[in-house]
Amino acid sequence: MLSFDDSEAYERFMGRWSRAVGALFLEWLQPPAGANWLDIGCGTGIFTELILKTCSPASVHAVDPAPAQVAHACAQPAGYGAHFSVAAAEALPFADASFDVISSALVINFISDRDRGLAEMARVVRRGGHVAGFVWDFESELSPSWPMRVAMRRIGKDEAKAPGTDASSLAALKSLFQRAGFTAVETRYFKVTLGFYSFEDFWQAQTPSYSPMTKEILAMSAGERARLMEAVKAELPVDRNGTIQYSARANAIKSRS
Repeated sequence: MLSFDDSEAYERFMGRWSRAVGALFLEWLQPPAGANWLDIGCGTGIFTELILKTCSPASVHAVDPAPAQVAHACAQPAGYGAHFSVAAAEALPFADASFDVISSALVINFISDRDRGLAEMARVVRRGGHVAGFVWDFESELSPSWPMRVAMRRIGKDEAKAPGTDASSLAALKSLFQRAGFTAVETRYFKVTLGFYSFEDFWQAQTPSYSPMTKEILAMSAGERARLMEAVKAELPVDRNGTIQYSARANAIKSRS
């Protein structure tokens, strides 16, 4: 299980991507106004803040198993509008039928016991409520880290798969939600494209301290790191000003209880 205790690095790596795909996801979800929300795996509060800004909720509770992430989220603007607590998806500290909408942004594949996590979502959502989420398409190698992962393989480094890679496809998500007993299950994907000012900007964002890939890069010789950087550059479209733009894809699912 990855540890996301370096909240600043997580924000730098994933913040821009999370906001971009989260906005598209909420537009597709079309949740009711005045709903009681639960945001599972809230991280630094990026998606929680989007809920507060765009969904007119009656209340928002947000949970994450990493204390450092929750502490960071509480210090952000979302901390004034949402109730944050430390908890895992498999053991939610809420009464049955407590929420109208349950969301999970970029987390489902990281849940150790996904069936148990979905069972907990089914327990705490109200009858007829919405349960939805999205994950990066790791199975198709289309997460924001794909240029790094492809380049690692090009220089002969066997980069381990992201946790839950086999649970990130649309078919796997649909099967998971159907096993949990949810109905009106719908899936789709979102493609997002972001820009970076320079290769240095991209590299800094892609090497957060908590990442196993970062640790592997730090263990390389200077020559190996130079080869890796050249391989990454070969994967990225760079314009004449040195600006980088590339795309990632998220798979999304929504359902009713």
